[in-house]
Amino acid sequence: MSSASSVTSYAELFCQSNFSFLEGASHPQELVTQANFLGYQAIAITDECSVAGVVRAYTAIHDQSLNIKLIVGSLFKLDDSLNVVLLCPTRKAYAELCRIITNARRRASKGEYRLALWDLKTVSQCFVIWLPKGDAASDNRWAEWLHKNYQHRLWIGCQRHLTANEQRYLAHCQKLSQQYQIPITACGGILMHNANRLPLQHVLTAIKQGTSVTKLGRQLLSNSERSLRSLPKLNALFDERWLYESQIIAQQCSFDMSELRYEYPEELVPAHKTPSQHLRDLVLKGMSIRLSKEIPNYFSIKRTIAKELKLIRELKYEYFFLTVHDVVQFAKRSHILYQGRGSAANSIVCYCLEITAVDPTKIDVLFERFISKERNEPPDIDVDFEHQRREEVIQYIYEKYGRERTALAATVITYRQKSAIREVGKALGVNETQLDVFIKNTNRRDREISWQAQMSELGFATHSAESQRFINLVDEIKGFPRHLSQHVGGFVISAGPLYQLVPIENAAMPDRSVIQWDKDDLESLGLLKVDVLALGMLTAIRKSFELIRHYEKRALSIAQITQMGDDPQVYKQIQKADTIGVFQIESRAQMSMLPRLKPKEYYDLVIQIAIVRPGPIQGDMVHPFLRRRNGLESIEYPSEEVKGVLQRTMGVPIFQEQVIKVAMVAAGFTGGEADKLRRAMATWKKTGELAKFRDKLIQGMLKRGYEKEFAERIYHQICGFGEYGFPESHSASFAVLAYVSSWLKYYYPAAFYIGLLNSWPMGFYPPAQLIQDARRHEVDVLPICINHSDYDHTMEPFKNNYAIRLGLRLVKSFNEESANKITAHRPSNGYQTIQQLRAIDLPQSHLEALASANALRTLKNNRYEARWSLMDKEPDLPLFHHQEPQADFIPHKPSELSDLVEDYAATSLTLNKHPIQLLKEAGLLKKYVPASQITQKGHKTPVSVVGVVIGRQAPGTAAGVTFMTLEDDTGNNNVIVWLATARAQKQAFLKSKIVRVNGILERGDGGVTHIIAGKITDISHLLDKLNTSSRDFH
Repeated sequence: MSSASSVTSYAELFCQSNFSFLEGASHPQELVTQANFLGYQAIAITDECSVAGVVRAYTAIHDQSLNIKLIVGSLFKLDDSLNVVLLCPTRKAYAELCRIITNARRRASKGEYRLALWDLKTVSQCFVIWLPKGDAASDNRWAEWLHKNYQHRLWIGCQRHLTANEQRYLAHCQKLSQQYQIPITACGGILMHNANRLPLQHVLTAIKQGTSVTKLGRQLLSNSERSLRSLPKLNALFDERWLYESQIIAQQCSFDMSELRYEYPEELVPAHKTPSQHLRDLVLKGMSIRLSKEIPNYFSIKRTIAKELKLIRELKYEYFFLTVHDVVQFAKRSHILYQGRGSAANSIVCYCLEITAVDPTKIDVLFERFISKERNEPPDIDVDFEHQRREEVIQYIYEKYGRERTALAATVITYRQKSAIREVGKALGVNETQLDVFIKNTNRRDREISWQAQMSELGFATHSAESQRFINLVDEIKGFPRHLSQHVGGFVISAGPLYQLVPIENAAMPDRSVIQWDKDDLESLGLLKVDVLALGMLTAIRKSFELIRHYEKRALSIAQITQMGDDPQVYKQIQKADTIGVFQIESRAQMSMLPRLKPKEYYDLVIQIAIVRPGPIQGDMVHPFLRRRNGLESIEYPSEEVKGVLQRTMGVPIFQEQVIKVAMVAAGFTGGEADKLRRAMATWKKTGELAKFRDKLIQGMLKRGYEKEFAERIYHQICGFGEYGFPESHSASFAVLAYVSSWLKYYYPAAFYIGLLNSWPMGFYPPAQLIQDARRHEVDVLPICINHSDYDHTMEPFKNNYAIRLGLRLVKSFNEESANKITAHRPSNGYQTIQQLRAIDLPQSHLEALASANALRTLKNNRYEARWSLMDKEPDLPLFHHQEPQADFIPHKPSELSDLVEDYAATSLTLNKHPIQLLKEAGLLKKYVPASQITQKGHKTPVSVVGVVIGRQAPGTAAGVTFMTLEDDTGNNNVIVWLATARAQKQAFLKSKIVRVNGILERGDGGVTHIIAGKITDISHLLDKLNTSSRDFH
């Protein structure tokens, strides 16, 4: 097919990335980088009915300054008879492509599409590359139809894959071209950037087909010709005219992704006002509500507001702020708790618009962290709503703007360690039982021993050729997209049809739709999104407020509690690390810091939340801060400018904003340069970008008279923040909720715990541990009862106080519908017989679940009797319908151990004796120190403790350390397991439910007590039927 002369360039017009899920075997960025390396003029990313990968390709070209044109397109298949690629020469063509993808996707369920002939008839702007199937009758029919509809925008795409009968196919294409006057262009049908990806493409095909590679036979690619090929090879394969034609097509494609412009809805602005005027009026109104003229820096704040409004106007972000304001005002009218957080807390405008709750007079705001003209990127406003009522906010947005104008951003679900091992293993024919063993016994917390080495320890022969193939393929597929899901709450809202900007498809959830780009894609294109997020603690707080209003006749709000000022009693509780259930400060790492830092006011909490992060810890900032706070180290500042930045944190940078400000005041960075530094910090381990700032930072400080030792230390601390530092604005928002939840726990414990329990799942601890903590705080907890329990947990007057009545929601294999039936039909004097329950038409399985949970204790003596009665079918006969069965046989009463096992099996908790108490009373436990007596033991004392494992937390702040929490019948013990100990005793460490730990007690600053694990012994077998599961956090 080649001609004598050779073509020196080429445009690949048919190329699928791994966003053609389980087909393409290369990332979009790999494809454009390789095409540029090979000297291509252009490359089209043409995933099937999708543009999900094009932004990544565009970003790679932009960031790497690649000399190659990106063409946007998509592959479509109509039935089994027609395959076409649509390319976008112009912005109008791009909008047309997005509309066609949207229509095809919206007709089908999530992850599918259904193209209609009408879609193709409406194509008036896109270029069309037809890929004939090789069937003469079908292809002739389509050639006539295509030529009629797209005469001057139509090409036949010829591919060379060196397969059998290829010459016959090429002759067929040439005949079609001559007969219907359709020009031919070369195209590759590319699935890989490199031929080495062929084994992975085979694995992807096997995963898609749900079988193994060895069983696919001819369904597999026979060679690697569907990879990007060199120009000499293309010249050898294709007619010179076909190669030239690809370049001519590419030259006519002028559309660039940078042309996309986002227009926010305009209906929020009154007709007689400009957006700037309306925003300014709302801000002034908010100032009168939220800012008193009596505050010391009132006029300084007014100047900052004017500066913010000016920048918002210059960058044309007014509609964005107005849209967020409209959403939070809906929440306010609907009595839905919400709170703005993140970098938005750096904006006083956001505070005045009632988007954020952090008083700007209480923190150092840095507006450049929020909006920067130099950065030229959209602001980020995250708003948390009650997690059980966020759907109301989402549906408000859909109703106000319509499904055509709004959708959620996507989240790309990728292959991670477990899914990669499982799917690749199945594709290669590895036994599934063996895969389960590998996955369940691999310690993800071990950051030093690779997963491959751990598999070798489990008996996997890692040195064989097949094993190496498996390992390589697992590593290759990790990070590959599996499918698109919906973002947790990132909304894109437009002035016109959103599908003109980006395709929309159905989400898995009903009444939801998602765009094909994720938040990073939106950021790369400078497009705005509104983050409507869910936060369980807001739900819990609102439910607690409702209980307090109903039972205590006291109306409370978050603002009221914070305006009361810092309560010493609440802070004493916090200083003792009595914070189970408290927002943000309930993890083991946080609880171990609280007695050392001893927060006594709001700003201390802001620091507390931020300091237990990888940034401050790895930047060696924690110990200097604590020493200075406790008066053990003097505080010195190299200049007044630096003092102004670091004074509130005793000369130690704790927050991300402080690092940015130090760069500005000490090294002369502009606001935009400092923000680029922040972004480099966030990715320095991946990109090494931070190193580029080292010289500018150090030289800038030296030039301004700072000591080299100080400059080097600041750079080291900045590198620490690269491991993840918390912005002050974020921490300040969270500190409000941490204080409010602590306040509720101290003053209204029953309402606090019920709020948490009725909002679960949320937080670190399951209901069993929350209820244990409530009982330790002298809150009475009453059992589930058919005559007293609602679906939710409730407050009940008890012994001159309020108790927690456990709700029917705890019962496994039971649902809210049946619970509502029970409460709706409950007689005024309660249910007296099981027949009354049967009469309300509950499923038999639900009645049995209630009996197993011992919820029928007021009707029968115990769960065994209740279950026995339910087995009697005689009352179902018409003659006996209203009679309670008379038992000829009464089952024996369950033992304490049987009751315990049944409690955990039915509800995952018990109000009876704790498992450890039962073991102790049965004489099955050797000598140990109860949690209540651990404080009586001295520092460095050898101790033995036992308990149920209620949590394993491996925070990123402490590489190689896992915090285990053991619960016995008297309280909790905190155990530190070093990496070497975990490795040496892997099975006991990973799998045990009840353990004995022999170790050394250590007591640190503030009385913080831990046991450093030496020997870990699994004693779960002593209660092998106990159905309790620890909750693991990492």
